[in-house]
Amino acid sequence: MVYIETPRLILRDWKEEDFVPFAEMNGNPSVMEFFLHPLSGEESRNLFDTVRNEFLQYGYGGYAIEQKSDGAFVGFTGFHNFMFDVDFAPGIEILWRLKQEYWGRGYATEAAKSCLAYAKENLPFSMVRAFTSLTNKRSQRVMQKIGMEFEKNFMHPAVPDGHLLKEHVLYKVQL
Repeated sequence: MVYIETPRLILRDWKEEDFVPFAEMNGNPSVMEFFLHPLSGEESRNLFDTVRNEFLQYGYGGYAIEQKSDGAFVGFTGFHNFMFDVDFAPGIEILWRLKQEYWGRGYATEAAKSCLAYAKENLPFSMVRAFTSLTNKRSQRVMQKIGMEFEKNFMHPAVPDGHLLKEHVLYKVQL
């Protein structure tokens, strides 16, 4: 099912054939620079299945992004229920991850902005957050471009103490 169309992108349900480019994206050290490590094939399979199953559980989740011009898998964007040991949890997170060859085209902003508009009209929540490592300036720019406001810095409890990626920034938007 197609949920959202933008001038250049289609945000849709996942297909099994998305797995190979999804796993390649997650195994790319540049794409995963602001995560603890690139994902193995097995870790990608687990994430792929989790993202697909969130739709069954919640009625929303991460959407596969397809390029309209050629049908290529670009990455994913959408919503995730987060629950970890921080004072702003539980909550709804907007997220995105794109294959490296699609960076710098405005696709993350286009896709994420369309997700927020879709959520405002169709989904059962009114507050959305996003967070990333303090050093991930590209994602922070996307957060700002889609209308999110800086909320605070925090130490991510899933990142080991002393790790370069421990400090995160938190953004929010009211729908």
